[in-house]
Amino acid sequence: MSFREYLHEKAEESRHNETIAYLIVIMGAVFFIGGVLENLLLGTPPDWFIVIPYHTTPVAGAVLGLTLTISGFSFIIFGIIAGLACSRARGWYMHELRNANSLADGKMHEKVKRTTIRRKPKSNLPSG
Repeated sequence: MSFREYLHEKAEESRHNETIAYLIVIMGAVFFIGGVLENLLLGTPPDWFIVIPYHTTPVAGAVLGLTLTISGFSFIIFGIIAGLACSRARGWYMHELRNANSLADGKMHEKVKRTTIRRKPKSNLPSG
């Protein structure tokens, strides 16, 4: 496996990981919204610290809502951080791939220049 093939594979893997990270963000948003709606639909409104309920009535739905809210918020933060890390890694792979391609293109142009040196054309006419 050449270095260029390795860089292609790593860039593709990083792109895949970035897509999964963004799907984790979407999953976190769904959990977060579900948790907030669960807490809002309970009989008594809870006390809120920004978006997290901290004092609710002892109802089974309150624990579920709190769990969904905290896990959704955690998934959103983790997904954003993982997506940015994968995007940054892919940027490094793409930069190195451009450098490898520019070196290969330069060598190819030098080879073409060497082989296309003008020579005296041969004539098919008999001499004499």
